[in-house]
Amino acid sequence: MTTRRNFFRNLAIGTAAIAATPAGAMAAVAAHPVNRDAFKPLRISMLSYSFHGLVGAGMMDIFHYFETCKYRYGLDAADLWNGMITSTDDAFIDKVHTALEDRQLVVPNIAVDGTTIMQVEGEDPAQNRVMQDRYMQIAKRLGIGFLRFDAGPRMLNGRKDIDGWTAQEFDFIVKRYKELAKQAHDDGFKVGAEVHWGPERCWVHMEKLIKAVDHPGFAICMHFGGWHGTREEVLAAEKAAAPYVAHTHIPWNVCEDPDLHKRLAVLRDAGYAGYYSVEHHSGKNEYNMVEAQLGKVKAVLTNWNRGEDGNINR
Repeated sequence: MTTRRNFFRNLAIGTAAIAATPAGAMAAVAAHPVNRDAFKPLRISMLSYSFHGLVGAGMMDIFHYFETCKYRYGLDAADLWNGMITSTDDAFIDKVHTALEDRQLVVPNIAVDGTTIMQVEGEDPAQNRVMQDRYMQIAKRLGIGFLRFDAGPRMLNGRKDIDGWTAQEFDFIVKRYKELAKQAHDDGFKVGAEVHWGPERCWVHMEKLIKAVDHPGFAICMHFGGWHGTREEVLAAEKAAAPYVAHTHIPWNVCEDPDLHKRLAVLRDAGYAGYYSVEHHSGKNEYNMVEAQLGKVKAVLTNWNRGEDGNINR
């Protein structure tokens, strides 16, 4: 029978045996590396906008979000929305950097709202440019993968997304993205637009923009389901855009699509090396809803890693 006294006596013998092991043998054991290729990591993240309801209620800030990513969901990445970056001062950004480092979280993306490349009358283009430049500095400081600025402008006075940009607007947008893309490329990340709103939602216009900027520092964020058109047109746009995607946001309805694995596969088949990031929009029951979305995407990626087709609905 093992008593506490015998347990500790046996433990002491074991400890003594370890102490008697030749130093060379111990060194050999200690030097043997962990096999980090034993399994494929799952590149999954979720945009912090997914918790905008909690943010608005004063129940979450960026540091709580980092804890949620790391310890509630077991993620290795924090996909940031600038609504959680409550200050762009160096002191605050240094705290963000420290918090990321402490939790060993990478930042695949920052989605910056409110700083469109092209503004409408009444907006301050100089202020937008200042904020764009500041977020470029923040992106470099945090070592992010992709920085999103919407192209703009808002479609007002009867203009529709499909109408696209005027020639003057397009020239301005292309010129600014070229400047940003060069700087981003020099600093080790990418910058660009998102399938979000305005002409960006129309593949015919987004493709024109991509080809006009024509720089390795420029890419897009694919907001799945955000393209203009019928389902068939949306799916065709997702496939056509896949080679230009640096980041992605996957909303609830796409996570619930029985063809989720096929839609994500257009990125995989195009050689996509970024994160598969979910985004929740309802502002309600966010912890559970985000967990459900992450689970769907994780199931697809895990299925792929096992050599299967990713279909999780059988």
